[in-house]
Amino acid sequence: MTRDEDLIPQHEPVFQISIVSRMIGLHQQTIRSYERIGLVKPHRTQGNTRLYSHADVERLQTVTRLVNDLGVNLAGVDVILRMTKQIEELHTELERVTTRLRDAEARLNSMDASRGSATNAPRRTSTDAPRGASRDTNPTE
Repeated sequence: MTRDEDLIPQHEPVFQISIVSRMIGLHQQTIRSYERIGLVKPHRTQGNTRLYSHADVERLQTVTRLVNDLGVNLAGVDVILRMTKQIEELHTELERVTTRLRDAEARLNSMDASRGSATNAPRRTSTDAPRGASRDTNPTE
């Protein structure tokens, strides 16, 4: 049998606050207070009903774990969540740039191979020192 999470997109708002309250074991008023201070932002229907996604539920579980298990205050939770998001974004950007760099290196190596380079020296990679620079020299000296 498949789980709901496998069928419903991660960010699709589907759960009412009463369901989320039972899923996480938090009082509805606690969830509302977390919303007031910005720790979670549920979707609102036209009738102003809060709907939470799987991602919202996971975020509330993280908040609960930080507060109850680790004793972090709500201001600290906010900082931790923001820093975690920033780290994830930076990691994604690093992966994207690394992929682009590898693709560019592969194209350069392919161009060298197709030209039949006169020299048999290997092509420089991203881990090599820039041309004209030595790893042993300090440019500020």
